[in-house]
Amino acid sequence: MEVVASSKVLIPSLFHMSVPYFANIVKDENNNLFAYKSQEKIERVEFKSNPDSVAIFKVKYDTIEGMENIFKLLEVSLNENSKVLVIPTVVSPNYTYMRENTSPEFLEAVLDFLSEKNINVKVGAQSFNEIPVEGLAQKSGLLDVCLKKGITPFDLSKSNFIKKDDLEISEEVLNADLVLNLSMLKAGKAASTDNAFKVLKKENYSGLKYLQSEKEISEKLIKNISNVLTIGEAETIQRQSGLVTYLGLIFGGKNFLNIDAIFNRVVMSKQLPEMIKDINWEDIIISGRSIKEVEQDIEI
Repeated sequence: MEVVASSKVLIPSLFHMSVPYFANIVKDENNNLFAYKSQEKIERVEFKSNPDSVAIFKVKYDTIEGMENIFKLLEVSLNENSKVLVIPTVVSPNYTYMRENTSPEFLEAVLDFLSEKNINVKVGAQSFNEIPVEGLAQKSGLLDVCLKKGITPFDLSKSNFIKKDDLEISEEVLNADLVLNLSMLKAGKAASTDNAFKVLKKENYSGLKYLQSEKEISEKLIKNISNVLTIGEAETIQRQSGLVTYLGLIFGGKNFLNIDAIFNRVVMSKQLPEMIKDINWEDIIISGRSIKEVEQDIEI
C-alpha cells in the first residue's frame, strides 16, 4: 500500500507520547484512504504474517473495522457455508464496566461483522468455576446480546468431547470451520490462553494441571485446534490493580500465547504469568501497528 501523504509530528500527546513519529495517509489497492502512524518515514506499508504472528490495530469505537483488518491481514476467509463458533470470555458475574468479561458492545460488533457475511454462527461458553455459565452470561449482558441477534447460546460443557493426545476437546470446536476466541485482555494475565482452555472438558483440564504446566497444555492445544482465531478486546482494559483504563486497541492472531505476550509488552506489565514469561516477544512478527507506536505504561 502506497503512502500518499506524510507529516512528521514532534509534539507528544496523551496516546502518542513517543516522538518524533509520522502521521501518514495510505492508499490501498481499492483506492481507499486511511491514516497510518509510523516511527520512521516510509513510502509503502507492507503487512507480514505467519501462523504465530500477532496483528495490532487501533480502534476508535469501530470494532468492525478492526475485525476486517485482522481477517484481511491474517488471510482468514469465510463464505455462506462456513460454520463459526464464537467463544466470548465469561468468567465473573460482574457488570460490563469491570472489564472481566467480553463486553456486550464487543460481542455485538463481532456478531454484526459475521452477519454481514450471512454465515452459520453459534455462541458457546463454559464456566470453570462454581457459578453456572448461564448466570455469568446473564449478569454480564452477553445473553441479552445473543437473544437480540436471534442466537441461543449454549453451554460447551454439555457438548461431546473428543480425545486428541491427552486433551478432551469439544466436538463443537472440532466441527467448526472457524472458532473465534474472544479474549478480554487484562494486564498481567494470559487472558487469551485462559479463554482458549474453555474448549476443553473441565475435568480434563483440571486433571492435566496436576501433571503439566499451563504452557505445556496450551502448546498442545495450539497444535490440535488450528481453526482457532483469537480476537483480543483491548479498547478499555483492566490494569493489574483492577482499575480500568482506555487503550483503544484490538489484537488478533492464531497463537493465543503470543497475543498474551505481546499485549503484556504493549501495556508494560510488571508481572507476567508463568506460561508467557519465557516467550521472547522480539521473535514474534507484529503486523498492523508496531509495539513502539502503541505501547503505554497503563499503571502510570
